This record gives sequence, structure tokens and C-alpha cells, in this order.
Amino acid sequence: MKPALAEPDHLVLGAATLAQGIEHVAELTGIAPHVGGKHVAMGTHNALVRLGQRFYLEIIAIDPDGSKPARPRWFDLDDPAMQAQLAERPRLIHWAARTHDLDAALAATPIPLGTPHPMARGDFRWRITIPDNGVRPAGGVLPTLLQWEGRHPADNLPASGATLAQFAASHSTPDAMRKTLGALGLQDALTVTYGSPPRLAALLRTPRGLVSI
Repeated sequence: MKPALAEPDHLVLGAATLAQGIEHVAELTGIAPHVGGKHVAMGTHNALVRLGQRFYLEIIAIDPDGSKPARPRWFDLDDPAMQAQLAERPRLIHWAARTHDLDAALAATPIPLGTPHPMARGDFRWRITIPDNGVRPAGGVLPTLLQWEGRHPADNLPASGATLAQFAASHSTPDAMRKTLGALGLQDALTVTYGSPPRLAALLRTPRGLVSI
């Protein structure tokens, strides 16, 4: 068998504000998220919870003190429908998978996942796929791909006592989703069934028991 081109890297929980996202996760899991940093090029900021070896939950929101980018922000965060959903409550909107060869991974996928962009924040350096229109691939069911250069955000995060128990999605064309995931070696990372509109759900083992996000 060919080695997998990618492996799960992190889950993305969107929030109307970072404070609301942090409070939501803390109340749900009993874990205090670790404040991360700013993505200046995208006008967002984040907080993180370690979920395992080089795997984490990212809470992300528009940075009210940041400059609005000239292009659409990632993860549909500029979309009015997404903003209305996040105003109701924080929710799982996307996920990311890492690869050691981003160009090869992009060449292998039958559904475009975006254009590679170099990014940096503090000591972190990475390349990441971002669709030009800022729209999540397949409504968030297909992952953003990234290639870390050196340090990984989870390496220095404190242990949280939380792990991923189950990860599932629904989509109107589940076979196409499974084919694309399979091309990347991610067929076992996400269970995809039929459903519309697209939806993601994760079950976490936490200090407060099993919780769904």
C-alpha cells in the first residue's frame, strides 16, 4: 500500500468572538483553552486545546483589532450565513490535515482544496491551502491541507486530558467525499454519510466525559 499523503492535524471551531469560543469550550469540556495568536494576513486570532500527539482543537474568530484583509478570510468567516450561525453559538466548521509534501497531496486530490500560501506567526512557519473565495472545500467536509516547517502548535501545549473519540460528517455526495479522502490516505480519519447541508461532528473524551462539538 502507498503511504498516506496526509494525516489529521486539527479541528476548527468557529466562534463569533474568541472570548465566546473559549468560554464555550471551557464550559463544555472543563478545559481552559490556551490563547494562541493572530493571523495578520487573514484578520483572525485563535486559541488551542491539545487533543493528542500533534493534534489539537483550534478555536478561531475574526480579530476585532486586526485589519480586514483585501481577500476573503478563510473558513467562510466573512460569509453572512456563517456569521449568523456563529452568532447563535460556536460550532465545528472545518478541519485540517497535514502533509510532508503539499504539492503532491494537491496533485492527488480529485477535488480542488485551494491555493498554497506561505504563513508565519511567531516561531511557526507553514504552507496552507486557501481557496481564493475563502469558501471551505465541500462545506468543511474536505480538509484544508497544510505543511508545517519545524515546530508544531501542539508540541508545547499543556496536556488537556481530552482526546478525539469519533469524527463524522454528512454530505450530499458522500462517495465523492470518500474518494477524495482516500486519495489522501484519510479514508479512516472521517466517516462520511449522506446528508444535506454538509455537516461535521466530533465526539471528544474530556474531563467532563464524552461531549459533542
